[in-house]
Amino acid sequence: MDYKKNYESWLENPYFDEDTKAELKAIAGDDNEIKERFYKDLEFGTAGLRGVIGAGTNRMNIYTVRKATQGLANYIIKAGKTSQGVAIAFDSRRMSPEFADEAALCLAANGIKAYVFESLRPTPELSYAVRELKCIAGINITASHNPPEYNGYKVYWEDGAQITPPHDTGIMAEVKAVTDYATVKTMDKSEAESKGLYQQIGAEIDDKYIEELKKQVIHWDSIKEVGKDITVVYTPLHGTGNIPARRVLKEIGFDNVYVVPEQELPDGEFPTVSYPNPEAAEAFELALKLAKEKDADLVLATDPDADRLGVYVKDTKSGEYITLTGNMSGCLLADYEISQIKETKGLPADGKLIKTIVTSNLADAIAEYYGVELIEVLTGFKYIGQQILGFETSGKGEYLFGFEESYGCLIGTHARDKDAIVATMALCEAAAYYKTKNMTLWDAMIAMYERYGFYKDGVKSVTMKGIEGLEKIQEIMNTLRTNPPKEFCGHKVLSFRDYDADKITDLETGDVSPTGLPKSNVLYFDMTDKVWMCVRPSGTEPKIKFYYGVVGDSMEDADKKSEEMAAAVDALVNSL
Repeated sequence: MDYKKNYESWLENPYFDEDTKAELKAIAGDDNEIKERFYKDLEFGTAGLRGVIGAGTNRMNIYTVRKATQGLANYIIKAGKTSQGVAIAFDSRRMSPEFADEAALCLAANGIKAYVFESLRPTPELSYAVRELKCIAGINITASHNPPEYNGYKVYWEDGAQITPPHDTGIMAEVKAVTDYATVKTMDKSEAESKGLYQQIGAEIDDKYIEELKKQVIHWDSIKEVGKDITVVYTPLHGTGNIPARRVLKEIGFDNVYVVPEQELPDGEFPTVSYPNPEAAEAFELALKLAKEKDADLVLATDPDADRLGVYVKDTKSGEYITLTGNMSGCLLADYEISQIKETKGLPADGKLIKTIVTSNLADAIAEYYGVELIEVLTGFKYIGQQILGFETSGKGEYLFGFEESYGCLIGTHARDKDAIVATMALCEAAAYYKTKNMTLWDAMIAMYERYGFYKDGVKSVTMKGIEGLEKIQEIMNTLRTNPPKEFCGHKVLSFRDYDADKITDLETGDVSPTGLPKSNVLYFDMTDKVWMCVRPSGTEPKIKFYYGVVGDSMEDADKKSEEMAAAVDALVNSL
């Protein structure tokens, strides 16, 4: 792609507005910036679009959003599904409302009705709305927990999950086929409304969504008994979670909920954090300060689109607040939900616990303990949603819980994506239940470790930006794929899974078997002592990620083994 030619085309083409041209004229002397903006089209991947906001083919702007939507509209038209409509939600980021409207008006111009939320809403509510409104698809304008200069565009299908095969590749092909921006359709908003092709949605969907969450409560008795004695500090990190999280907690009986005032209101600049990620310690600085003032039992943070939940719990013995990783909070909730389903009504004969391949093997131990089947899927919550759809269409299998290490889980099947609002509710419920047993959530976590083993998991993310970064990431994957290590950090590698080649190789016998999962650029190493490592490029950021897990005899032993693995991963990255 000739980036200079593309740049000149945007400057000369009357289709692009004057503000866009002024932004591009301002970088006229910066060849590297022009190259970054125009050397390729912003890639419509399996999750949609994500990129830096700005003018250019490799940026998030009204033109790239329209182009993606035209491709989606073409796919819907060819599928003969135009009558079902598309639900659209957006978060607190810069340009999110504008991008939502651009998508809606492109759909309307193609004869497809858009149901657009009146203001920002959480990702899981969009997933719920797709199914509730019987839409063919959904669009969510969000860049999740990325820095403020980013925005994104996620596409959902009629089952409420993000697009999976064959729809993902079909939509990607249609988007790629739109080569001339001027052929993309749009229409005036007032005309779309008068033709019934643009409809605002809001309170009615909110009410139904909250009622679905409340159906997931198992121990109303525990909340009634001790809910008033539990203090919660919560931060929405300037995003969409504030109203629904507070509402559901209040309605089920938690009155002592304190919201971090500096982070309460939506703000796409995310002024109190460098980036709004509940995985990062800095995101909790203000919340932990408030927690100490209020003597809170637990501290919760949702990311801007409220699909991920970060957690700190108080250890009453030390008085300290302890962070729970996504693996820890996911396993704590999995154990709570499955144990209490068993206690209150009994487990179904075909109950399933679902996790992604980079998620803690503590989940495997939990599934084995309760006698439920564990299902492993590729990274991405859409694959968990795909499993739920499979249970529904086949009539075989009952969903109990699903989660991934990246701080996301789903309780219930009202949505088909990660739901941090229902997770917030469930953790508070679990805190109440364990309090009736004279236990804190941290006590419950320790009890799990003592029962199953001291599992500890980590992830090392290496950022490699730009064209050179993409090439380096591919080089690392190729090196590990062609020369897999036979030993790592003192542990013998027993088997090597290459999900792209659909092969599991037993390194002792040389036997090869299929992975049983769709092709994906992921490598996985099973080792002695229940140690594992998985390597994959991020699907949404310019990063390569190294996941790993160990099991110790004690907390200290697990910490030591995990530190050794982290050092070995660092050494590996530096050697490649």
